[in-house]
Amino acid sequence: MDSSVKKLFDAIASGYDEQRKKLIPCFDDFYGMALSLVESAAASPKILDLGAGTGLFSGMVLQKYPNAELTLMDVSDKMLEGARQRFQHNDSIRYIVGDYSNYTFTESFDIVISSLSIHHLTHMAKQHLFVTIHQALLPGGIFVNADQVAGNHPASDEYYRRRWLEHINDSGLSREAIEASVERRKLDINAQLNDQIIWLEEAGFLDVDCMYKYLDFAVFFSRKDSRVPGSTPHVE
Repeated sequence: MDSSVKKLFDAIASGYDEQRKKLIPCFDDFYGMALSLVESAAASPKILDLGAGTGLFSGMVLQKYPNAELTLMDVSDKMLEGARQRFQHNDSIRYIVGDYSNYTFTESFDIVISSLSIHHLTHMAKQHLFVTIHQALLPGGIFVNADQVAGNHPASDEYYRRRWLEHINDSGLSREAIEASVERRKLDINAQLNDQIIWLEEAGFLDVDCMYKYLDFAVFFSRKDSRVPGSTPHVE
């Protein structure tokens, strides 16, 4: 991941949670859909949050699965410090400071989640990451990614940007916060929705779909085959 992304997020770590709801026009529906897709039959599912930041999405998941075994990973230690404060009374949460785009995971998870992070990677790095996530999931595991997407046409992206700028200018955020957010978005490398579905399928995922979209905010769902590799498919 680009080091400039880390620097920008280090700089806003302390006020990130307060700003995010104002920066996302569809905040409630966006995170609401992502959270609803995080489902497990296990009472204590093992969950990996990539680009976890201050733990906003993980905090929502913990409300749903209080006994979840959570691992939060982010390139910014300052952002994760916010998560450590959020979960200061929960000793079962693990933290990894590192770049998930080139990290080798040595354990497996029931669920991998991510929110507003993967769009910072190059398209090639996204494809590589999807393969890594598929490998890190247990059979039947799921991947829920709430992220930004590019439009199918430049005109769509221009419309998305105009609507977003209208929203944040009416949000009550300070001019400094607005300008900083606009500056951060210059580093975005959004990929088209259909391309990401194809990449997920190429990584081996099943049931891949976009379950929610509002302008350039989208929630993706995908599942790893529940069969153990090498097993013989059941034939009726």
